[in-house]
Amino acid sequence: MYKAVTRGIRVTVEPRFVEEESQPEKGKYFFAYTVEITNLSSDRVQLESRHWTIVDGLGRFQRVNGAGVVGKQPVLGPGESFTYTSGCPLTTPDGTMQGSYLMLLDTGEAFKAEIPAFALESPFAKHILH
Repeated sequence: MYKAVTRGIRVTVEPRFVEEESQPEKGKYFFAYTVEITNLSSDRVQLESRHWTIVDGLGRFQRVNGAGVVGKQPVLGPGESFTYTSGCPLTTPDGTMQGSYLMLLDTGEAFKAEIPAFALESPFAKHILH
């Protein structure tokens, strides 16, 4: 599990390879990841948008930006959590993801909560030791 805390917003991520949705012989590898966002602060916050950087095993970058997560823009009071699962297809057997959530306070102030960098690894990844 991967974890980051920014201004009292804890983001934990647990990635996994989804074999039943992958076709390695066709260069299709599907990964799911479960994210838990917990408000450890004393402020009410709303997740406004997401910003991801996805890097495949060949170093190719893809940026994903969008409103909310899984069609929602959850509001979290102090001590509340929101959990969701999403997915990422790659054409390589491994890669990484990282990013941030734009969080809004009731005061109108906005800040970016870090999504920790995490590995996407399938059993088909070839680990080369140098």
